[in-house]
Amino acid sequence: MKRIHIVGRKNHGKTTLIVELIGELTRIGQKVGVIKHSSHKHELDTPGKDSHRQRLAGASPVSIVSDNLIGIYMPRSSGSEFYESLKPLYRNCDLVLVEGHIDGSGPKLEVWRSSAGEGGPLAENRSDIAAVITDDQAKVSIPVWSRSDIERLAERLGRFLEGNGQSWDDGPVR
Repeated sequence: MKRIHIVGRKNHGKTTLIVELIGELTRIGQKVGVIKHSSHKHELDTPGKDSHRQRLAGASPVSIVSDNLIGIYMPRSSGSEFYESLKPLYRNCDLVLVEGHIDGSGPKLEVWRSSAGEGGPLAENRSDIAAVITDDQAKVSIPVWSRSDIERLAERLGRFLEGNGQSWDDGPVR
């Protein structure tokens, strides 16, 4: 599974960027999957509903199927490598964008907006972030890519995947 983590602080635009990248990547023929990672422990199913009761009784996995969607609930032990469990579901994807999971393995791009507050980019203090995506001035020693140029961002992701993850940078963006 070729995945790239889109990371950043709360309200810095991760979801918005991912939605825009999905639109551009699918426009150019890429099949894109998404994994939304939450660092909080919470119930995803609706307590009291049939699927929840069936899961509590011991069924695993539990699936909900409608005319247009399938939802699957599977247990996960803390600290387990869940990407391996999900890999078969994403086998036909050219790229999987992971929203968050900053401490997970894999390449990371940070979305940062100075107007969202909370200080500078996380990349100032982390060596595992490959580039910062922003239209603001970011004082980092890694590449800074323009947030407003979705076509160029999609091109970079495509080149990165074609190069088997060897290089992010193809020269300055600004």
